[in-house]
Amino acid sequence: MTLRSNSRQSLAILLVVCGAALAAQAQDQAAPAAANPAAAAAASTTTPAADTELDEGLQYLKANQPEKALADFQRVLQRDPDNATANLLAATSALNLYMADVAVNYAEKARQLAPNDWRVDTTLVTAYAAAGKTQQRDAVRAKLVALHSSPNAPDAMKANGFLLDLFKIGRYRVEVVQYFQPIGKFHNYYRFLVRNQGGRRVWEYDLQSDDFTQKSWAEAHPQEAASGGRQYSLESDTADTHTEYRLFSGNPTYDDVRAVVVRLLQERTTPFPAEAPKPAVAVQ
Repeated sequence: MTLRSNSRQSLAILLVVCGAALAAQAQDQAAPAAANPAAAAAASTTTPAADTELDEGLQYLKANQPEKALADFQRVLQRDPDNATANLLAATSALNLYMADVAVNYAEKARQLAPNDWRVDTTLVTAYAAAGKTQQRDAVRAKLVALHSSPNAPDAMKANGFLLDLFKIGRYRVEVVQYFQPIGKFHNYYRFLVRNQGGRRVWEYDLQSDDFTQKSWAEAHPQEAASGGRQYSLESDTADTHTEYRLFSGNPTYDDVRAVVVRLLQERTTPFPAEAPKPAVAVQ
């Protein structure tokens, strides 16, 4: 079974699944848009009724109502459990509800039905990450990286990255973008986008390894540098503040970096600046 492209539905999913990651890319003009699973929108064998419910579910996703979206996609699957797109979209809805294991089940079914569509893997990798299935996650990551370098997957080659992980810390939602190649003048490898309950981006953490710092690090660590090691830094920028949180010598794993970001968020005792309450106005 294959997935059929539909421009209107594709746009809706694009806004939902990777819209947050895209919003943060204005600073470096690179986005993981092409790695969105939803460039495929409706299975080639869908019925008019299924198309209607898929459309409705997409609108719910776009409106940030994943519960209603999931219900629509599940209704399609009750009648047609082998609908690849409904399974893929159900996985997306479950991810937005932080139902990681449910998302894995739907995404694995979608991969079974459309094994050669690389876009399915961009949802599956996020589901595995959210479910803590690190071995499976890393296997799909490796597959995506290989596809990005393959002339047999031109759409994958056009992508800059993909949504690697999605998790919640307190009242904050964290979306993690992994880039296929470091981007920007500071060479970003990962970007952690932090959103408030309203979906507004309030913070971000970037794992960087710029050439200037790398030069001095390589001089101090010639053997590690010769074997491909680099120095990385976890940093963030706001309009008027630059903060460096942690240096990593060598090549840190994603889980090492994620653990630091989780700790930083857990240790926050005040809201992010974008959520700070406005001063009270005295009533005369």
